[in-house]
Amino acid sequence: MAQRWASTRTYPSDYLIVGDSSRAVRDDLRPRGIRAVIPQPADQAAHHKRRGPAGGRPPAFDRCAYKQRNTVGRCINHHKQWRGLATLYDRTATIRLAALHIAGIIIWSGP
Repeated sequence: MAQRWASTRTYPSDYLIVGDSSRAVRDDLRPRGIRAVIPQPADQAAHHKRRGPAGGRPPAFDRCAYKQRNTVGRCINHHKQWRGLATLYDRTATIRLAALHIAGIIIWSGP
């Protein structure tokens, strides 16, 4: 009997995006279940406040998720300094994973 492979693709409950804080982008992402984790700029907040009730409810901001996103971004920037990791010239996934581990250990041990 042939073995059947089920789709094992899983999605996280919340996608965290960085990019744009505009209302159009947030409105486009909301039906897809994607949550924006970026603070609303002061000028946008002032504009919403000036419009009163027509300005809508201010978007939620999760400070803890924003800090985690910032930490991940800084870690990725550390890894980009390693030319071999930045260029993706590794032939196999295991070699790339080993290079990531070695770079991580060296970065973690630090100066």
